Amino acid sequence: MRRGERPRVLLLTSGPLDGAEGGALRLAADVLGSLPDVDFVWLAQGPKERQAAPDRGRPVRILSRDGGPRTPERVQSALAGTLFARRVDLVHAFLTIGRTFPAFSRLRPLLLGGRPVLHTVPGVTDNRFLGRSRPLGTTIALSESMARRLRAADFGDVRVVPPMIGLDEWPYLPRPEGFPAVLFTGHHDPHGGAETAIEAAAEAHREGARFRLVLAMRGRPGQDTAALEEALRERAGAAGLSDVEVRGYVDDMHALLASVQVLLYPPVVLGGSPDIPFTVLQALATGRPSILSDLPQFADFGHAVLRAPAGDGRRTGQQLAWLLDQPRSWDMLAERGRALVEDHFGPARFASRYGSLYRELLS
Repeated sequence: MRRGERPRVLLLTSGPLDGAEGGALRLAADVLGSLPDVDFVWLAQGPKERQAAPDRGRPVRILSRDGGPRTPERVQSALAGTLFARRVDLVHAFLTIGRTFPAFSRLRPLLLGGRPVLHTVPGVTDNRFLGRSRPLGTTIALSESMARRLRAADFGDVRVVPPMIGLDEWPYLPRPEGFPAVLFTGHHDPHGGAETAIEAAAEAHREGARFRLVLAMRGRPGQDTAALEEALRERAGAAGLSDVEVRGYVDDMHALLASVQVLLYPPVVLGGSPDIPFTVLQALATGRPSILSDLPQFADFGHAVLRAPAGDGRRTGQQLAWLLDQPRSWDMLAERGRALVEDHFGPARFASRYGSLYRELLS
């Protein structure tokens, strides 16, 4: 790169950046939108351009039916990365450490060449994959807990850059009036939190709390989502809950969060989900108190949230009943949540940290 030129950076993702939603893709899109002085190359869904595609940088099209990061998209992404890594100044990878990552990491010199690599790790599906993996370059964790795990696995230079949330896009909203609603949103994953949310709602109901439980569930490729949703309805009915709504994918999270009072997010394990869930950031920014499981990754939220032992529906439900019965505590947590995202997860802080890392690696 000659002096005065804008750096060229490849955003390497496992699927098209304008494809299906996911933590890694959202992080890459946020970097793309935060650093206007960088010429980005990013993977796009083909053959037709999506209306929601970013309008910055250079899109490289890969064939994809619906944008999901399935095996064909992953193979094409690796091939495109191999080609364009030689044409840029820096490779910025957004890859979850999962089943295929150890092999990819060992082939890193062949696939990505000698360019500097920055690897943002959205999550780790299983700790066993860490021991078989090698760092791609400077590694970015979303939380202090993940940074400690990566350093313990000999990932070398590990930094922490929390994700961002658009503060103007997610304004603080007053508490909705009328009959309260409680929201859980997540995937149909084993120990992903939906079962604990139902147990917690049943316990809160026994404690005297009255509310509507909304389960907003996102399916994964290959899942029979209709059958999984019906199983959740049956589970809720067996727990004695009559006012339960099970939804599929939600297009308008703004409207959904505006209609609820509390977010329940009690997973036992995160799997490949981000250490700092975007749903929680959206809820806190909107002023919706959140009850999370007591996972190490969630310690970064501090006293802005309530936490209960992972998998403990009884304790989670007791906290829910208490929160719905305490308007002043609700207001205090709503204000703390908004203050936290403004101080630690704002766009300016996010852009500054990644901009500094780019300058460091390109110097």
